[in-house]
Formats: sequence, C-alpha cells, structure tokens
Amino acid sequence: MGAKIGKRAVLLGGSIAALFAARALAEGYEEVVLVDRDELVGVREARRGAPQGRHINGLLAAGSRTMEELFPEITAEMVRDGCPLTDLAGTVRWYFNGIPLAQTRAGLTNVAARRPLMEYHVRERVQAYDNVTFMEKYDVLGLVANDDNSRIVGARIQPHGREGEEIVLDADLVVDVTGRGSRAAGWLTELGYGRVEEDATKIGLGYASRHYVLKSDPFGKDHSIIAVASPDRPRGCIFTKTDHGTVELTIYGILGDHPPTDPEGFTAFAKTLAAPEVYEAIVDAEPIDDPVLYKFPTTLRRRYEKLGRFPEGFLIIGDAVCTPNPVFAQAQTLAVLEAKALLAHVRAGRLPSSLDFQREVGRIIDPAWEMTHAIDLSFPGVEGHRGAKLKMMQAYMQRVIIAATADPGVTEAFMRSAGLVDMPQALMRPAFMMRVLRTSSRVLAAAKG
Repeated sequence: MGAKIGKRAVLLGGSIAALFAARALAEGYEEVVLVDRDELVGVREARRGAPQGRHINGLLAAGSRTMEELFPEITAEMVRDGCPLTDLAGTVRWYFNGIPLAQTRAGLTNVAARRPLMEYHVRERVQAYDNVTFMEKYDVLGLVANDDNSRIVGARIQPHGREGEEIVLDADLVVDVTGRGSRAAGWLTELGYGRVEEDATKIGLGYASRHYVLKSDPFGKDHSIIAVASPDRPRGCIFTKTDHGTVELTIYGILGDHPPTDPEGFTAFAKTLAAPEVYEAIVDAEPIDDPVLYKFPTTLRRRYEKLGRFPEGFLIIGDAVCTPNPVFAQAQTLAVLEAKALLAHVRAGRLPSSLDFQREVGRIIDPAWEMTHAIDLSFPGVEGHRGAKLKMMQAYMQRVIIAATADPGVTEAFMRSAGLVDMPQALMRPAFMMRVLRTSSRVLAAAKG
C-alpha cells in the first residue's frame, strides 16, 4: 500500500456495501471504522438489520467480476464453502412472457451464495486488514460538522439501547452506507444544504422466500429457473440452487398481488407461475423453513448529485442513494462498482470533492436505474410518465426478448447488458438491431402459423 491520505474513515453501517467501501478505504486511511447496530463478526446467518438477507440476493456478472478484483480468489473460497457457480446466459433458464430464452455459455458467471454467507466471506477478508475495526451494537445518531457546516468532521454514536452515552468519532471522512433507511437527506437539510430531490415509483412489490431440499431435479444442466413477471402475468419467481445442497425459492407479485406466507398458499401461488417445473419440484419437497414475506412499496433514488453544494468529508453510497427494483438484483453490484470507483481515487492519492464523487455515483447508477425504471413502467398499473422515447425503448426491448427466444447470441448480448457488463447502448448498435428485428419478425411469423 502507498502513503495514507487520511487518519480515520468512519463507515456508518456494516452491510456488504459498507464492506466493499471499507476494502477501498483501507488502502488510504490509517484507521477504518465500521459502525453498526448488529453483531457482525463471525455471523453467517441473516441479521436483523438486513431483512432482505432471508431472501435471494446476488451479484450480477459485473459485480462478481469486481468483487474478485477487490478480493482475489474470494469466488474460489465460496465455492469451497459449498456455493455453486452459475452463468447468467448459459445455466439460468429464463422465462419471459412465458417462453424460455435460448441459452449460451457466455462467461457471465457469479457465485450463488445466500446473502449472509457472501457477507461473511467478504467480512472475513475485510477483517484481515489490520487498520479496520468493527464497532458492533452501536446506534448512529448523526453527523458532526465544523463551525460553518462546510465539512463533516465526525459522527455521533451510542451503544445500542443505552441512551445518553453519546460518543463522538472524529474522522477525516464519514461514509453513509446505512441503506434505504438513511437519514442523510435530513441531516444535509439541517446543515443548510437544501432539500434532496427524490425519484420514486410505486410498484407495490411483495416477495416471499422459502428454502427446500428437493426430491426431484427440475434443473437438469441448469442452475436457476427465473420466470420474469410481465404485464400479462404480473407474477414471477427466482428458483435457484444455493450453498450446501439447498435450493432457494423467491416468488413475487407487484401492485399488491403478494404471495401468501402460509405454506399452502405459498405453494398455490407458485402453481400460477409461467415455469410449471417450479411447482412440480416443491410440491413434494422437504421445506427447511416457513415462507417469509418482504414488502417493497417503491423504488427510490436520492439525487444527491443534483445538489448545488455538498459538505466535504462526507460521502453516501449503496442503498442509501438508490434502491432499484430488487427483482433485478442490481443493488449489490452497484455498491461494489461504487467501491471500485472509490478505490481508484484512493490509489490516485486524493479523493475528489464530495459533490464530484456523488456525481460519479450518479453516473454509475444511471444505466441500471433507467433500464429497470422502463421495465417497471411497462406494467399499466404503475404510475409514471411514459413519453415517446420510453415507449419506443419498451417496444424495442420486447423485440429483443422475442429474438432471444430463438437466438442465443441475442440472449448473450441482452444478459451482458442486464448484468451491467455492457452499457445498454450496446443493444442499439445498427447491426445488432437489424439482427433483432429479423429474428423477432421470423419468430412472430412462425407463431401466427
């Protein structure tokens, strides 16, 4: 490691986004402190502070590659710990509009670990840095600013459940990675930085998850079966092999059509999915636990990059900035991409201004947000503006999906974009668009007989 750029960096939160950021900051600060309400060290199961840990989570291909850059050989470590590997285009059986896509091995691999187990392995790597400290079971109270509020110089915390015992952690840098419940927007308003603009779309998503040991094999050569909700069938699922021989099923519905949490109702909901093999596999399987429901009323993006000014010594990343539709599994990948950007600045020997970094975070988020926002608005019941550009994009993406049912090369390109490996513009190249239009026209003509 090179010369340090600061004495202490404090991370408010202990999630996987915080761990990725800690990895970056450990190269640039004499001390890195993670503060969280939960017990963290050595934990391999779902935490109270991470309710989505009981549900399917995952890194997209770009996220998996970046995690490996930050922590070399961590994928192999998780495989040795019982986690299978998957290829987004080759071993996932995708159903769109009730029809499976053509498959191809495309090198879009990631490791299928439950979120708590992935967090455990990443945390173990971060703990190995001598300058990283975990302050467990502490509540975050707020920020500490200098006299004119132009710079954040620390954070106020207290032991969980012990009001009045406030501690001030002095810091050269404070990073908010407290997730969707972040209070940073309010803190900034109190410090005189104005109201933070928010983009939100009400999707009324609810998803329930359950784990099984199967008596039959619905997967064959595949690793996962994913039925994507569509306007005609607004229910979907992610059914996947996970660590130590278990399988994980998350089923979901939007606009309030949530799966039941009683075992019989959960199984009946699964029977309505576009992938019949899912129901056939679970109806006589051995359940490991009861269904657990998580409600996600709205997507949310806080537009910190649009503020006219921003205090130095303070950054906000991860779900504290943006929580897109979780069905598309983008959040963890965005977090690790943001950490990679942070590491690049640390290695350059100097962080940019806080506002410049928030704008960089915004640019990282843009492609993923725009893609999933367009999908959310394809459901007529979801409120939002649908301009001509959006409608044209939605119509073209439907053609991409139709073409992908017959052309593995289109599937690969689509999944490279969905996996955040390629920018969405890669799907707009003239030669590729002509391929999509020719193939989709042929598929549609064959369907008409």
